[in-house]
Amino acid sequence: MKKLLGFLLLFAIVGAAGAWIWSGRQPPPAITIVSPGAAMGATGVVDLTIETPRGQLTLLDVVFEQSAKQTTLFTLAQPGGATLTQAGPDTLHLTLPATRKQLPDLKSGEARVIVHAARTVLRGLRTLPADVDKTFRVQLEPPQVSVVSTHHYINLGGSEFVVLRVTPQDATAGVRVGDKTYPSFPGSAVGIADPTMRVAMFALLYDQDLTTPIGVFASDAAGNLSTAPLDYKAFPKVFKRSRIDVPDAFLQRVVPQILGNSPDFAPEVANPNDLVASFLAINGALRRKNAQQIAGYAKQTAPQMLWVGPFQQLGNSQVEASFADHRTYFYNGKEIDQQVHLGFDLAVTSSVEVVAGNNGKVVHAAFLGIYGNCVIIDHGLGVQSLYAHLSQIGVKVGDTVTKGKAIGRSGMTGLAGGDHLHFTMLVNGQAVNAVEWWDTKWMQDRVLRKVREAGGSVVGTDGAK
Repeated sequence: MKKLLGFLLLFAIVGAAGAWIWSGRQPPPAITIVSPGAAMGATGVVDLTIETPRGQLTLLDVVFEQSAKQTTLFTLAQPGGATLTQAGPDTLHLTLPATRKQLPDLKSGEARVIVHAARTVLRGLRTLPADVDKTFRVQLEPPQVSVVSTHHYINLGGSEFVVLRVTPQDATAGVRVGDKTYPSFPGSAVGIADPTMRVAMFALLYDQDLTTPIGVFASDAAGNLSTAPLDYKAFPKVFKRSRIDVPDAFLQRVVPQILGNSPDFAPEVANPNDLVASFLAINGALRRKNAQQIAGYAKQTAPQMLWVGPFQQLGNSQVEASFADHRTYFYNGKEIDQQVHLGFDLAVTSSVEVVAGNNGKVVHAAFLGIYGNCVIIDHGLGVQSLYAHLSQIGVKVGDTVTKGKAIGRSGMTGLAGGDHLHFTMLVNGQAVNAVEWWDTKWMQDRVLRKVREAGGSVVGTDGAK
């Protein structure tokens, strides 16, 4: 009996020791401070993720420290205005405000967030703690922004140019038109020496209201935001409406071609043999996907003005369809769809040479859904031009082109009823009326005048700076 008791005691001791060693090898909570980042403003937020088995914690304290003074922002017992949620089986997400309401003595300068967390194992006999901290800069003074240029006139569906003064220099700034944002670029992009100056192109889109608010903004890494009004006048524009008949011959030609060249979209078409249904998917869903891809190229824009003077229209071309033409599609006399044509259809003869509208760099040169064989050229400052339905593409991505350089030949690839060039001007990925960009007077007054008045140096239509 004594031997048995001794064996059981030894077994219990070994088991307890093993359990203790095992518990010591278990991971403590893993804490990640997502925000603040490098800086925090007056409306700061502390954002944490905590990885812990089954999301269980026995301790979670968040402390804000500045100038040797510590303020507790959160405890499990007193969560205050924080939001603690289970973001996954083993993940907790904590978001809590860090503003003057919680931190009355908050001031600009260095600060630190300190997080203490712990969980228990062995039925609470052992505690596994974790401590993480992050140092950052508190920045309470918002950036400053003001409009330098004058006489801003914009047509519905058109473009405009503005010169801004922004401080500090590392602030992000631009123009907001309703829910659309247009970035600014350093004034050096157009030869302005003053480092506080910025320039930006923006647009009042064809489907925005004439009274859409337009203003400028500046924000910093701390989340501080400043805004300023933009003195402007907007003018109405009436856009055409057209009837488009969709014959079987057209469907038989374009549907298989587009689906065959759109491998990422073709699986979304339920029955490729149903040409009308396939056309509707192409004209709607694929059109929207193409628009998203086109808008994405705005991120590749050069931070310099690459273009010189007005853009060049396809020589001796006849306009077959205008910008923002509202089209109603009919099949066998029945209305089946409505879309808006965001460009100009320009025709001369079959397979005519297509040239670059201005200096720039090719960012797309391939088949692009409804646009068929398509070339997109970046001209800097968010300005790009699109050439669609080409029978041949004569450039590749990365090529530098000059105004008048051949980039391909017209054709009828994509959703084209006949041989022509579809031409679109884009401002930060948004289609705008190209007529302005072809106009020497518009370019001189709306863009180049403002650059010169701000002390910039760009080449005008006459070759002079």
